[in-house]
Formats: sequence, C-alpha cells, structure tokens
Amino acid sequence: MDNPTSTTEHATPDRRKPRGEKPTLADDTRKGLPPKLSRLRRKLTEKAKREPGFRFYTLYDRIYRSDTLWSAWLLVAANDGSPGVDGVTIQQIKDDDPRVFVEQIQEEMRTKTYKPMPIRRKNIPKGGGKTRPLGIPTVKDRVVQMATLLILEPIFEADFLDCSFGFRPGRSAHDALDAIETNLKSGRKEVHDADLKGYFDSIPRDKLMAGLETRIADRAVLKLIRMWLESPVVEEDDDGRKTAHRPSKGTPQGGVISPILANAFLHWFDRAFHAANGPSTWAKARLVRYADDFVVMAKYIGPRITGWIESVLQDRLGLEINWDKTSVVNVAADGATLDFLGYSFRYDESLYGRGPKYLNRFPSKKSLSKAREEIRALTSTRQGGLPIGVVVRRLNQFLVGWSNYFARGYPRQAFRDINAYVQLRMWRHLRRRSQRSLKPPEGMNWTTFTYKRLGVIRL
Repeated sequence: MDNPTSTTEHATPDRRKPRGEKPTLADDTRKGLPPKLSRLRRKLTEKAKREPGFRFYTLYDRIYRSDTLWSAWLLVAANDGSPGVDGVTIQQIKDDDPRVFVEQIQEEMRTKTYKPMPIRRKNIPKGGGKTRPLGIPTVKDRVVQMATLLILEPIFEADFLDCSFGFRPGRSAHDALDAIETNLKSGRKEVHDADLKGYFDSIPRDKLMAGLETRIADRAVLKLIRMWLESPVVEEDDDGRKTAHRPSKGTPQGGVISPILANAFLHWFDRAFHAANGPSTWAKARLVRYADDFVVMAKYIGPRITGWIESVLQDRLGLEINWDKTSVVNVAADGATLDFLGYSFRYDESLYGRGPKYLNRFPSKKSLSKAREEIRALTSTRQGGLPIGVVVRRLNQFLVGWSNYFARGYPRQAFRDINAYVQLRMWRHLRRRSQRSLKPPEGMNWTTFTYKRLGVIRL
C-alpha cells in the first residue's frame, strides 16, 4: 500500500461510547498546563473535529513557545526516568537551573539548530526469561518530544476512534477490558486474539509519515519526527563496549513521542475496520485495541474476517503477525479462556451449581506468575540487610498497585493465592535475615505478626 489513507475510503467511524468512557482530552488543569496552552489545545481539537480533512501548517512555532516547553519540562521531570547517552539526569538539571535549560532548547528550536542525540537502548525483563528493548532519549530530547506531543495530541485525538484505548488521555486498560466484557455479554463470544511481532520496531516509516502528512503540513514538524525516527541507537554490552546502528524502520519504544506515532499508524487499521466494506459493517464485528494488542469480536469468526485482518495488517500496512500467539477463541466453549491485558475472561458455572453460567473476569495465570516473581524479588536474601520497615514498605507499594489494577471482576481467589504467597515469603524472609531473624512474640502466630505487627497489606 502506497498510502495508508487508502484504507479509509467510505469510512464510517464507530463512535459508540464504552461504559465508563472519559472525555477525549484529559483535564489540562489536572496536568498542570497553563490556561493559555490549554486554550490552544482546545482550539486545535475543535478545528480538527470541525474539518476532518484539514492539514495543520503552522505548528512548529507553537511547539517552542515558552509555556509549551516549560510545561513539557515539568511533565518530563515528574516522570523522572533514566538518563540518555549523555548521562544527564533530571536531578542534575533541577540542581542547576531548569529555566536556563529550557531557554537553551527554545533557542535551538527557534534557530532550527536542534539535533536529537542518539538513543540509549536498554533491555528490560519481559517475563519468561525474555526482554523488551527500550529506547531512552536524552532528557533534552524527551522535553522536545513532550512539547511536540502537547501540540499534536489534540489534533490526532480528534481523529482516533473509540475502539482505541492505549496511550490515550482519559482512557485506560480498564476501559478496554470493560468494552470486551460488554461485547461478550452482547453475544460476540468468538474472539480473534491477534499479536503483532515487534510492532514498535517494525512500523514502515514511509507509511507512517504518509499517514501523519494527512494532518500535518508543517515541514519543520515533520522533519523533527523524521530526525527522531532516524536517530542512531546505542547499545552497551556487559563489558562496557558500545555499538551504534540506525534501524531502517520502527519507532523506538520508550520515546515520549512513540506511543502517539504508533497509535496514529494503527488508526488506519481502525478506520478500515469500520469502513463501509469492513468487518464492522458486514459481520457486525467489534474491535477493541490497546496500542498494538487488539481483539476482534463477533458471533462468528470465519475465514473472511481472519483473511481481512491478515490482508490489511500485512499487505497494506506492512506489519507482521505473530501466528504463534494469534488464535481464535470461542469463549462460550467449556473451559475456553480469553487473556487480555493481564485479565482472563471465562464462562464458569454458578457458585450454587444451578442457573446459567456467568462471565468470570479475574487475573490471568501469567499475571499471577509475574506477581509471585516480584514478591519473591522483594523478599529475597538480597533484601536481608535492609531494615524490615523498608522491605514492608516496598512490598506494600507493589501489593497496592497490583490489587488496584486487578480489583475488577472476581479476583477473590487470586487475592487469596497472593496473600498466602506473601505470608510464605515473609516467613522465610524473616527467618533468614542477615543480621538476626525475626519471629513473633510469645502468644502471637505468624499471620498476626505479619499483618498486624509488621503492617503488611492483606488483599
């Protein structure tokens, strides 16, 4: 496909609102954006909605405005993160003078002498012994990318469809999960669970830029994006040797600008899906997408739908489907389970053994396994030299975050399993601490000691 826009002919976007959907743009006041910048973002959204075919041609000077760049710095600083190839940290900039730092960026952008530095690649654990490559730009490049995001986000948010949930303001993984539950309850129990192989690293850049140019006519902004896409990637091995290379495709996962670029590219898949000749029309199918993870749901998933998905993703968009992780699941079948975003969906017998089956939604086996790995690391022998209060605080931080995410549906059994594992790990940790072991005082059992005396959170 020469241009991804060719998939949108006769498009009829699906604008159904899933349960619990939030406003299209996040509350800029909550983000801490100044009123003038908020008004600009609102006007960009209104213009984009009012004129779907309009190409914005004066954006660059708004990116390097003082309020945009300063807001970008505050957002980047709040996110913290590791330093890039130059080794400069957020804290170092705070200790110096952030105002001077931002003014220098503004001058470089005004004079168009700004050049991004190479990206530092770091492999982070993914589970199962696998890793995910993460591209880390310098703090300066993250600020410029964030400023660009603040200006581009309102434009593209006006175009994105309601089937897309990932990396979008005011939307969450829970909204996507609620949409799946709604579709299952409405009878769409056959699910095409798709997986894209190395999506962020495999996006064809020519097609990505062609899609962006349907909304952006400002050449300076397009040049910025191209420079980020073409930045060298620097890797360091265990011996400290550094190597650099220039990937020919993809957008580095980890860059501030990468999520919206990734969403903008798969937006053409969303549009094609909801076009007059797409599965939404002739199969009454529904699409739920969270970044590059998506499911297609219908009453029947046959060769016509699977063939259509393969044709658009591979032939038109130039992406590769990971067939080892792609499958069609009939959730209504006995024992069948759909796993998505850490949750499992399954129809189970009633607790009382009578009546229709109910739709069970609970943490997946993989999520439980990852949770145990994290709990084991937080209570390992390596933590034996830390004060017990520090160990408990870090453990509680993880448990609170994990339980908040998995509190939807029916997580009771999973929470019991995690509680039992926490108690076992704490018992082992306390008995083998490096300085002296801890044990309950006389008359108090391990359970009471762990939860009441030490203050470990019980799910």
